[in-house]
Amino acid sequence: MNTTTATPMSTDPHDPLDGQTAPRPAGTVAHPRKRRARNYGAPGQGSTWAISTLTIIALLLLWWLATTLHWIKPLFLPTPQATLDALVSALRGQTQGDTPLVQHVLISISRVMAAFLLAVATAVPVGLAMGSSRIVRGIADPIIEFYRPLPPLAYLPLIVIWLGIDESAKITLIYLACFAPLAMAAKAGVRSVAIEQINAARSLGASHWQVIRLVVFPAALPEILTGMRIAVGFGWTTLVAAEMVAATAGIGQMVLNASNFLRTDVVIMGILVIGVLAFMIDLMMRKMEQKLIPWKGKM
Repeated sequence: MNTTTATPMSTDPHDPLDGQTAPRPAGTVAHPRKRRARNYGAPGQGSTWAISTLTIIALLLLWWLATTLHWIKPLFLPTPQATLDALVSALRGQTQGDTPLVQHVLISISRVMAAFLLAVATAVPVGLAMGSSRIVRGIADPIIEFYRPLPPLAYLPLIVIWLGIDESAKITLIYLACFAPLAMAAKAGVRSVAIEQINAARSLGASHWQVIRLVVFPAALPEILTGMRIAVGFGWTTLVAAEMVAATAGIGQMVLNASNFLRTDVVIMGILVIGVLAFMIDLMMRKMEQKLIPWKGKM
């Protein structure tokens, strides 16, 4: 009687098929494939900063050529020198009235940051509740998804009717622009938490609030911080619309008044100031992200 001897099988831990192990005849040696470590999106890479610097220099050079060679009329695009002169005049308070640029900047920053901090204090808990409760998600999700795609100018008249023309209307408009991305990011962070982590905490006797505070919130923190960066960007983009509401100071108000008098140099200068301020705040938030979640991008 012929008998067939089963060949012993071993497993190769490097098989890429959905985590399954592939059989390998005994006696053969599994040679692990060398994998090159990749750290996509790592901050502080010198080559990235060099490329960004060269890009900015190229854009400035193109701007200078387009205005110096009169490819574009000064009414539509002023020269870099004219924009720099407008910046100096604004710093001295000689552009519009007697309000210097520093005061415009401080007022605009206070409006954006007040609305942003209020959005963080309210949107993050709402997002966490949406991610962990079907009832809260069913209530809040339609409301957020309805108003999120709306441009701020669409509901600006309604806010003015409800709140008047004081600072509360401006801050509310920026707050609504920041709220939606923050809530959605917090919800996405909760939904990305591994169920094994939650079950492990519950098996150790953790209560519902302890699970949220010690497991869910830390795991969702990377998504929340990304949502904060997006939200503060939305806040700056809504600034000009917010300062349309009977504002007497602020960068957005300065840009709007300059456009009424066809002061393109002041408009371009104001746009550059807003962009630089937003970029500096984003850099600060990146540093905060590196301190709070140093493991992000390294797993």
